[in-house]
Amino acid sequence: MDSIFRKFYRGLYQKTNGFIPSQPINEAFYPGDFFQIKKGEIIILGNIFRDGLVDEESCKIEYEKKLNPADWIISEGVTTDLSDSHQGNNKILAFEDQGSCYFQGAHPEAIKIQNWKAIEQALIIKLTQTYYSFREVYVITESVMMNDWTLAVAGAKNAEMVFSLESKKLKLADIFSNEPLKPIQTRDIEYYHRNSKRIPNFFKAKKLDIQSTSQASFISEFMNKRQGHHEWAKDFYEVHLDSNYDDFADSNIEKVNILDILTANQLNPNTALTYFTWVDTNLDDIEKLFVQAGE
Repeated sequence: MDSIFRKFYRGLYQKTNGFIPSQPINEAFYPGDFFQIKKGEIIILGNIFRDGLVDEESCKIEYEKKLNPADWIISEGVTTDLSDSHQGNNKILAFEDQGSCYFQGAHPEAIKIQNWKAIEQALIIKLTQTYYSFREVYVITESVMMNDWTLAVAGAKNAEMVFSLESKKLKLADIFSNEPLKPIQTRDIEYYHRNSKRIPNFFKAKKLDIQSTSQASFISEFMNKRQGHHEWAKDFYEVHLDSNYDDFADSNIEKVNILDILTANQLNPNTALTYFTWVDTNLDDIEKLFVQAGE
């Protein structure tokens, strides 16, 4: 994804306590969709309900969960002067830098998997062992739809949008209200879109992670195995090796995914819950969306 959207994605995540815009921004993401992030793109791989991983009757879904509309107004590096000026009723929305953005949504409502705790362990086993063999995967637990939303993103420093207002008493939020005003002039605006389709464009998700207790135990066990490796090499290889050498740098093991070096049959349906857990998505996951295809 283009990095100009970074401020918007991070800002909305922080303001709404964890919701992420869909990617692409106008796609529909539903509770139960599971996906991976590859080369900056969200790839939907299935849905736990449609694919039969979870019995619909065992899962409670909450509908029309009202959210605070104030949380869905995001202003990052945007200023405006709605008072009288030499331009009469023409008011300027000024964007400080590239990526500065303004977002406003109306009547946000959520669809939520209400009893996630009741299905999370079964999902670990099915997604990692019996149905699939994922080591990295996300599951959407909550989606948000609105009556409408508007997003403007600057493509360069000092970008502008100019509006003609009939009333001098209008506030910034009124510009993008139910009957949004169209700009009469723009400069360096990379993205400006109003969406009036009632589909879920925003979501929260859980991601598969390694149990911290298993991680610590494995690191300790692995480090013990590595002790004496250099001494073994001196005996095995027919070359002269100096004795004064540290066997293994402790910091290196933290960079290794322990699941990649488990022995055969060590990870199975009976042990999967020992190694895996679910955690909330965070800003690091959002950063994955801005990895360029060649990186």
